[in-house]
Amino acid sequence: MMKKVLGRHEKHGAPDVSTSVLDAATTSAAGAAGAAIVVDHLRVVRGTRVVLPDMNLQIPAGQVVGLLGPSGGGKSTLMRAIVGVQVVESGTVTVLGEPAGSPALRRRVGYLTQAPSVYADLSVRANVAYFGRVVGVGADAVDRAIADVDLTDHADALVGNLSGGQWSRGNLACTLVGQPEVLVLDEPTVGLDPVLRRDLWEIFRRLAREGRTVLVSSHVMDEATRCDRLLLLRGGQILSDSTLPDLLARTGASDAEGAFLALIGQAAARDAASGVSGSDGQEGAA
Repeated sequence: MMKKVLGRHEKHGAPDVSTSVLDAATTSAAGAAGAAIVVDHLRVVRGTRVVLPDMNLQIPAGQVVGLLGPSGGGKSTLMRAIVGVQVVESGTVTVLGEPAGSPALRRRVGYLTQAPSVYADLSVRANVAYFGRVVGVGADAVDRAIADVDLTDHADALVGNLSGGQWSRGNLACTLVGQPEVLVLDEPTVGLDPVLRRDLWEIFRRLAREGRTVLVSSHVMDEATRCDRLLLLRGGQILSDSTLPDLLARTGASDAEGAFLALIGQAAARDAASGVSGSDGQEGAA
């Protein structure tokens, strides 16, 4: 269900902190002053498997930040933790200065899940109005959200009669209706053709220019060029947190995919040197 933040983190047990790829000091309160999202020593265990062993990161405000990596690397788990619907074992996630999942964030954070949440037998307007009532906004906000995704001419069409790209934009309108300051979008462009992907990314860029923070996950590496900042995630660990030019300069690669593979090779070499057996995490069912 695509909803705003639904609940607080639950914590239990003592932390079993593993070594993070990023220096934990980067998530200190002093350094987080300009960050929209701060993750500090986040550890998530699902069943018997550690999905996120010890994550530290900051996501700056007013940017499009790409969370990139292979399927099963922990992207969706991290996003669920950010919106407050993931049980965590230890650590904290702070969004806009509030604990993730706080009631105060209900309208300030928008969450788009991988599975569409719109109803095929309702019109675009009826779908957006439904989610608008949930977050307590009126008709003007509904019209604005529909306009934001360029669906005004199709506002009264049944969602089931829309094209795939229009369906995706209607889904996004339901997330935008509360005018959230932070948008958490889980693989919103998966399965779309290049033109539709381009159109959605133009919307994300426009939202960032308006001052919103847009966190977008993807396993398509060429989408890195559309982001202000990149988080490369593999096996529950952040391999890199930088701009694309910085990443390419550091790895000597010509594109994001080559840089990602180079970082994987470096991590594997470090693991081999230290006698650690590396493996990719898998997220499992939501």
